[in-house]
Amino acid sequence: MTLLDAVERLDSLDDDSTIYATEPWTETSHAITVTEPDGRFPSAQATRAGFRYFLEVSIPRDFLDGWTTNVAQAPSLREKCARLIKYAINDA
Repeated sequence: MTLLDAVERLDSLDDDSTIYATEPWTETSHAITVTEPDGRFPSAQATRAGFRYFLEVSIPRDFLDGWTTNVAQAPSLREKCARLIKYAINDA
């Protein structure tokens, strides 16, 4: 899965999951979602495999809901992904 795929599938991802992606973050970065059963964060499994914390699934859902209601035209999937990357780098 790529980061773009993860953004496209946000609504179907587990609420308790976290998205991890390879850096540098682009829409083609490899991505995985992880739910840690013991609640430890960040995922040791993901970081050992070369992935870095991107965002918890609930964060991009909420962010995109707020952002898309404040723009004149519905953003494309690529625009959503680019905006989430910018958010993860600068604000998360």
